[in-house]
Amino acid sequence: MNPKIEKLIKMFARLPRVGNRAATRIVLALLADKTGRATQLAEMLNDVATTIHPCPNCGVLTDGDTCEFCRDTSRANGCLCIVRDMTDVLVFEKSSVFHGRYHIIGGVLSGVAGITPADLNIKNLITRINDEKINEIIFALPNTVEGKTTANYIMSVIGNDAHVTFTELASGMPLGGELDYIDDGTLTLALKGRKKL
Repeated sequence: MNPKIEKLIKMFARLPRVGNRAATRIVLALLADKTGRATQLAEMLNDVATTIHPCPNCGVLTDGDTCEFCRDTSRANGCLCIVRDMTDVLVFEKSSVFHGRYHIIGGVLSGVAGITPADLNIKNLITRINDEKINEIIFALPNTVEGKTTANYIMSVIGNDAHVTFTELASGMPLGGELDYIDDGTLTLALKGRKKL
């Protein structure tokens, strides 16, 4: 096979949940397409790569100074949902069960993976709590030891002086479960039945 095609297949195969077989199909389909999709995709990827960045306030991807959620005054309802990554935000938005604001921390604490508190986006949480009058923080982190450890660490950083209620998703979140594998109905039940920590 042509070295350029092989290199492109390897790049696609590095993407999450895309194996070598799927990457090969994608690349060959793009190259066989006569409608110009490959060129359009390349242009869009370039545009997104040069204009999209994390919101400095919450970490949600945006092309503005702040993201759509931070700009939306109707979402300033005192609830802040802490999630691991942008995929989790998309899951919540697709289900339409949450109408507050988000805070992407960019991972969970893990000794095995070498992820420490310094690697997480939590520096401005206290400022957000005060500035945005946050009265509830909902932890929507993976239901794993790492997720629980991360939530406990964040609660210790914020402390009791902030007068914030800490809650977590309830029933429907299986042990070891991650948000992007949960259906809309289960996520709705988990959010509505959240429990105080």
